[in-house]
Amino acid sequence: MAVVAVELIVTSHFPPVWRLLDTGVRRAAENMALNRALLEARQSDVAPNTIRFLGFEPSALLGFHQSAEQELDLDYCAANGVTVQRRITGGGAIYMDADQLGWELYVDRRALGLAEMSQIAEKICTAAATGLQQLGVNAQFRPRNDIEVEGRKLSGTGGAFDGEALMYQGTLLLRFDVEKMLRVLRIPAEKLADKAIASARDRVTSLAVLLDVVPERVAIIATLSKALANAFGVSLQAGELNAAEIGLYEAALKEIDHPDWVYGVSKPATDRPTVTAQRKFAGGTLRVNVAYDLPQQRLRQVWFSGDVFISPRRTLMDLESRLRDVLIGRMPVTVEDFFAERQVDALGITPQNIVELIQAALVDVPVI
Repeated sequence: MAVVAVELIVTSHFPPVWRLLDTGVRRAAENMALNRALLEARQSDVAPNTIRFLGFEPSALLGFHQSAEQELDLDYCAANGVTVQRRITGGGAIYMDADQLGWELYVDRRALGLAEMSQIAEKICTAAATGLQQLGVNAQFRPRNDIEVEGRKLSGTGGAFDGEALMYQGTLLLRFDVEKMLRVLRIPAEKLADKAIASARDRVTSLAVLLDVVPERVAIIATLSKALANAFGVSLQAGELNAAEIGLYEAALKEIDHPDWVYGVSKPATDRPTVTAQRKFAGGTLRVNVAYDLPQQRLRQVWFSGDVFISPRRTLMDLESRLRDVLIGRMPVTVEDFFAERQVDALGITPQNIVELIQAALVDVPVI
């Protein structure tokens, strides 16, 4: 399997040497199979520490435990050439295409000198942000694991361990088609309204928005590679998959590139009921949609919309992420803890107001 070589510009020679891969724009199944192969190879110590860059053909990626029927608009995906695939890691459904540059690290955690994922995320994201600054954007690490520019998300990241092996993944937005992203995911209708789309654009940014000209892919890769190499005191050498990795990749692809893998978790959309509530406050109107799992008594996903003023602008989006898969009974303390951790200006809307709004949506949900 051919792997595209990229030109590296590394100013210093640091031992040890990590490998650099650019696997180009590929089908989602191939990228997922490469995820598994590279992680397994690193865990088995048959491959070096590696930084990988990748791209996707239009794809809707499910978290490992998610149901396509519940998370995606499958009719829209089929009509618009969006392939449905399942990741090897958890988390929520996301939309990917060639306008997003993926970047990944596959490393032995002992090479990082850090034990906690929060510390690892901060070091990696700070390094990546430093590289993006060289492209002319004021990128900064934002806890827990985002890279942002003036409060707007530019790159989301996350990691997972397999024994001593770490897979850490990031997605850099070169351009951002918010309408398509919202249509692919099973989003409540009001979130597709003009105000909701404008709100999503206000929370997320891209290199196309921040720069007059989006740099060439190879230039972005060289800049990010150099920053990551400097952060970990290593040098990089462009390489290809070795024989062991190719064998692991081919075995993984047979399983992943199959409907049984993609649709193996199947729950009807009707089993994911959604309830709604709305309240008017001094600072504006706030609406909440809540998708819940009745048997497990969990909030599957929460969406906020409306015309309220809240600063920082990402506050409600971050709260949506915090509430995902939270037990319904744990929702009040989760909201209170979230606001206790940060300074938020909401023009009189209190954490208790938000708790009561969510409880109003859930008022008819039976307790099992």
